Amino acid sequence: MQPVPTVVAICGSLGDPSTTQRALGHALDAAADAGAETELIDLREWDLPLFDPDDRDRGDAEKLRRVVGEADAVIMGTPVYHGMVSSALKNAFDYLGKDEFAGKTVGLLATAGGGSYAPTLEHLRTGVRTVHGWTLPHEVGIRGASSAFDADGEFVDPDLAARVEKLGRMTAEYALIEPEKL
Repeated sequence: MQPVPTVVAICGSLGDPSTTQRALGHALDAAADAGAETELIDLREWDLPLFDPDDRDRGDAEKLRRVVGEADAVIMGTPVYHGMVSSALKNAFDYLGKDEFAGKTVGLLATAGGGSYAPTLEHLRTGVRTVHGWTLPHEVGIRGASSAFDADGEFVDPDLAARVEKLGRMTAEYALIEPEKL
């Protein structure tokens, strides 16, 4: 019997409502439909003070390392701020490292108010690879994110919905891959 993979999504948006959180919710639903157990890490609910390399255990840092470290795969989602990841996601990522990401499947998602998200995805990809994570080649960028959802939080564009669902499904499907054995 195949083990059930665990997929966690880290939401780098502190906004309420958050298009990033909505998109991650759809990705996690698709991961669950693919057989994964899922969890959303909503950084609004976590005590993660500004990272201090001399005090790496502040606030909920140990809990964050445990939850991410025990997951089989991670989806990192961020709004785009000035072409970069949000400070909330960057701060959470600073508390993490190779112990949590080495050999782990990671999906990437960025939501942009305008049209440019490529540099943000590149920053995420570079960061994840630096800690030896295995980023999926399928990543999702959402342009004009504030108009991407209807009043019920559903995607307006079925093609975009399919891309986000594919990200969630692939994260679940590749969660148990062991890159060092490929």
